[in-house]
Order: sequence, then C-alpha cells, then structure tokens
Amino acid sequence: MQQVELWMVIPFAIMLLTIAIAPLVMEHKWEKNRNKFIFTMIISVATTILLSCYGMGGAVWHNILFDYIPFVMLLLALFVVTGGIHISGDITATPLVNTFILGMGFAMASVMGTTGAAMLLIRPLLQINQQRTHKVHTVLFFIALVANCGGILTPLGDPPLFLLYLRGAEFQWFSTLFPEWVTVGALLLAIYMVVDRYYYAKEPADAKLRDLTEQEPLKIQGMRNFLYLGMVIASVLFLNANYIPAMADHHAPFYVKFLREIALGVIILISIFTTRKEIRRANNFTWEPISEVAILFVGIFVTMTPAMMYLNQHAMELGLTEPWQFYYSTGTLSSFLDNAPTAVAFHTVASGLPLAEGVDCVAGISPSLLRAISLAAVFFGSMTYIGNGPNFMVKAIAEQDGIKMPSFFGYILKFALVVLLPVYIIVQLIFLPF
Repeated sequence: MQQVELWMVIPFAIMLLTIAIAPLVMEHKWEKNRNKFIFTMIISVATTILLSCYGMGGAVWHNILFDYIPFVMLLLALFVVTGGIHISGDITATPLVNTFILGMGFAMASVMGTTGAAMLLIRPLLQINQQRTHKVHTVLFFIALVANCGGILTPLGDPPLFLLYLRGAEFQWFSTLFPEWVTVGALLLAIYMVVDRYYYAKEPADAKLRDLTEQEPLKIQGMRNFLYLGMVIASVLFLNANYIPAMADHHAPFYVKFLREIALGVIILISIFTTRKEIRRANNFTWEPISEVAILFVGIFVTMTPAMMYLNQHAMELGLTEPWQFYYSTGTLSSFLDNAPTAVAFHTVASGLPLAEGVDCVAGISPSLLRAISLAAVFFGSMTYIGNGPNFMVKAIAEQDGIKMPSFFGYILKFALVVLLPVYIIVQLIFLPF
C-alpha cells in the first residue's frame, strides 16, 4: 500500500471544518446549494489530482463507486418514499400523547431511517402541540430520540451504520444492539415524560382549553409508500453479495455489481410517479435537503480517502485499544463532525489493530469495537445541531413554526451536556465497562 503522509489529510480536515463552521459564520451564503457545490467541486478535484500524482487516484474512484453511490441512493430512496407519506390532524397534546409519539418515532427510525422518521413526524408533532406555549423541550427530545438514537437497529437507521454495513457488517448484526437501544430509549423517554409533565402543569388554562377543543382526527395519506418502504428494506437486506455472490465479482457486469442501487432507483421512480403531488406539497417536500447531502458527501468521500488510509497505517500509534476508548473517541468527533465519516474513520483505525486469537471479526474488526463505534456514532450525533443531518432540518422546521430554538452553544449547554451525556455515560458503564 502507498504510504500516506499526514499533510494529505488536510483537505479532509478543511472539508469537515467548513461543514461545521460555515453555517455559523456565513449562514446566508452557505445555505445556497450552489455555493456548497462550487466549494465541494474545487476541493474534490484538487484532492483527486493530488492523489493521482501519488498513485492513489484509484482509491478515490473506488470510494465514489462503492461507498458514495450506494450511500446516496439509500438516503434518496428513504427521502422520496417517506416524503410521499403525509400525516395530518390535531389531538390533545398531553404528556402521555407526546411521549407516545416520540416513542413511536424512536421505534420507526431503525426502519425508515432517522431522516425519514424525523421528516415524517416533526410536522404532525408540531401541529398537535400548536396550542401549547412550552414546546422547545419536545423538539429537543425529538432530535435526540427520533433523529438520532432510534436508528441503531438496522443499517437503514443512520448513515454511519449503512457505511459499516457496506464494509461487511451483516444486516442482522445491528439487531444485537437491541439492549442498548431499549436502555437509551427508556431513559430518554422517562426523562421527557417527567419534563413534559412539569411544563404541562405550567400551561395557561386557556391554552389547555384550546388544546382540548381545537381537535381534528388524524389522517394518513400516501399509504402505498409504506409498501415502497418495504421494498427498500428488502433491497438492502437481500440484494448484496451474501445472497448474490456475483455482485462481489470484480469482473461482473455493471448492472450486477450495482443491482441494489438500480432496484432503489426503480423504487424512487415508482414512488414519484404514483404519489399524488398534493401529498408531497402538504409535506413541503423539496429536493433541497437531499441535494445538500449529495453535494457535501462527494467532498467528504473524496477527501476522506487519504485520511482513511493514513489512519489504517498508523492505527497502533493512536493508543486506542479498548471499546470504551473507541466509544468516547468516536462520540466526541461525531458530536462536532458529521457522524458518518467519523464512524468510517474509527472503523479504519480498528481495522489496523491486531485481532485477538480466537475472536470472530465483524466487518474486519472485533465485534466489541464495532459495537462501540456504532453506538457512539449514532447516539453522540445528537450532541450538537451539526452531529447528524436531520438535526438542523428539524431545527429549521421548528423555527419556521415560530418556535425559538436554543443557539448552537445553548443546545449543548442546556440540553446535550445536562440530559444526553449522562444517559450515554450510563449506557457505556453498563455495556462497555472500563
């Protein structure tokens, strides 16, 4: 393998720091996808030329073809299919009702992805709580439970898990994280129930009266998209090298190697052409969010190529050997950088470590290390607005609804460090002890 120098990691650092800082310091310019596209193309082309000069250009194209394209096609399929389902109505926003909705979203996240579940439920949740005066806390817990923690049980749940799936973790393996999923869900839902009961008691009498009288039956439109969602799940579960060995053959035709992505493309088209436009309009469906993801992740996947190679070559020098070390290291970076490349980075570090004799590896690394990386990438993605893609989307929708959300640092200081971090420490102490 070509030896990678540390300075070659600079484009990756620039890419991630830009994603983290640009929305804070140049919000209006950065919010335009055209500007993101220009920046991403410049850094991607420059990195590709640089690596080609050192004989590593093939690694970039391998990442694009076998990581980026499957990654974006899955997100696109989930985005389009869930965008064709609209839930409307208004019921009484009691603490029990709100807790049930958050719990339902938490359970749905592993099936339709954190992005899909968050986009499907945030607007109905805000509609149900429109008469309440205290609802910021509900959005915060929604970000943690639905947009992040709930997605741990399948590769569909969260982008970092799908990337780990592409690296060899079996689809069913992630279901072994069920105990951690139940624990974090039970703790956060219990805390939310207590908090919401406190704020519900402080609601003005007229707000409670309007909440009781201004009701509308719940209604679901676009039901056929649940069938399409099942087709997406089946495509990821069965259209892979485990069931179709020819897909892993280096000499296989293009349509065989990318059979899963072709199937997802067909499902996307079916959903678009068979779902009434009124349903997507009711969801305020636009292509902007998924376009942003597709644009930014081109730069991430290109620039992370030398970074992943460097980490693999120097894994032993980082001093990370224990699951709890990977848990907090992955979690720290997932909080402030996007959790998908962070998971790949620490998987690469783990793959550079020697396996203990007699230990069966999963995705090329120790199961305990994969467990720590998966849990941390998903859970800690909720520690900031920038840790996971849906976080900012939920925040933006809530602010459009007139809810004054905490600032970037307010979210961390008043919610993440006070509520989420203690829960995640409890999970580590139970399942990944020192």
